[in-house]
Order: sequence, then C-alpha cells, then structure tokens
Amino acid sequence: MQQEQPQAAWVRPDEARPGYLYTFVAEHIAERIEAGDLPPNAVLPNEQRLAREYGVSLGPARHATRVLRERGLVVTIRSKGTYIAPPQTTKDSR
Repeated sequence: MQQEQPQAAWVRPDEARPGYLYTFVAEHIAERIEAGDLPPNAVLPNEQRLAREYGVSLGPARHATRVLRERGLVVTIRSKGTYIAPPQTTKDSR
C-alpha cells in the first residue's frame, strides 16, 4: 500500500531543527491557505488523513488543526468537518 503525500511538497523537518511537529504541520497548512491552495470554505482533510499525509501520528495532526482554529484560519463544525475560514476583513476606524 502506497503512502499518501501532502498536496503541496512538504519536507519533514530534520531532527536538528528544534520545534514540535504540530507546529511545522500547522505552518505548512497556513502557507497553503495563504497561497490559495486551500481556498475559503474548502474542506480541510480530517485529522486522520492529515496524519497520513504528513507522516505524523494523530496527536500532532489534531494539535495542528487546533492551532489553525485558534489563529482563525479554519472553522470546525461539529459532526460536519473543518473548513478553511474566509479571509478576515478589517474595519476602517475613521
């Protein structure tokens, strides 16, 4: 059985680079969102699929999704899935 690869080229960081895997995964997904590879309202793959795609266990995939949610980049709807959030608009304070 062939292992799935992430949509955009993602290279797992080497052990010499300090940090947590969930941070690297969240950063890569955020970059994909900003680049338009994952457009607003698109479904983010579920955490199990993200874990397979990024070659990590379920814990880092779950934590990466939580980080993206806290940053306002994704929205999770219970029993429906996780979606890419629409871009944030800022109001002019004049």
